[in-house]
Amino acid sequence: MSDMDEVEAMDLQREFSDVERAAVYRSIHARRDMRHFSAGKVPSEILQRILEAAHAAPSVGFMQPWRFIRVADPGLMSRLADVVSAESKKTAEALGERKAEFMKLKVEGMRECAELIAVVQAPDDGSVFGRRTMPDEMAVCSIACAIQNMWLAARAENLGMGWVSIFEPSEVASILKCPEGAKPLALLCLGPVTEFYRKPMLQQENWRERLPLRDVLFEDGYGA
Repeated sequence: MSDMDEVEAMDLQREFSDVERAAVYRSIHARRDMRHFSAGKVPSEILQRILEAAHAAPSVGFMQPWRFIRVADPGLMSRLADVVSAESKKTAEALGERKAEFMKLKVEGMRECAELIAVVQAPDDGSVFGRRTMPDEMAVCSIACAIQNMWLAARAENLGMGWVSIFEPSEVASILKCPEGAKPLALLCLGPVTEFYRKPMLQQENWRERLPLRDVLFEDGYGA
């Protein structure tokens, strides 16, 4: 029986203990988007647990639009890193007066991480349940839930994970031989880290500050 089978076999009505509840919140608040990785590997059984956590995510209409590609070939990894590097330069140009500030940031750790996982939105299967008015948006939201599950599971496994989104999707799709209609949404860097950032890195580097909850929480209407 796998770890996930054991979880599913448990009494799902059992309440979380104080210790279990604290662990969930700790993982949420200790999660970081990591760009700095140390030497080491991710044991296969841990990688399996993290991917199973991703696949256990909720999805609109139970569509499960996520597809995961483990990039093991160094040549493919290098080509993908080059695509990200090219887009980083274009992003820097688009930022105007913040170009120099952006170029000082480390925006990915693709050449240092132990595992690189591409997350691809599968071609639309035509499902309508829950997404008739927002078909693409609901697929993307579902995939984001899967990635967040991975992030929290990775943190609980004491591993760092970083979401790289600075790339041209069509170029990544070509490199990974994705079928027509499939769209890469993330390149996830996963692996051991020396330490986790004290704060989210972009906050730590004074790029942006986290908004107070009171500024994003309304009642009975937007901005109220």
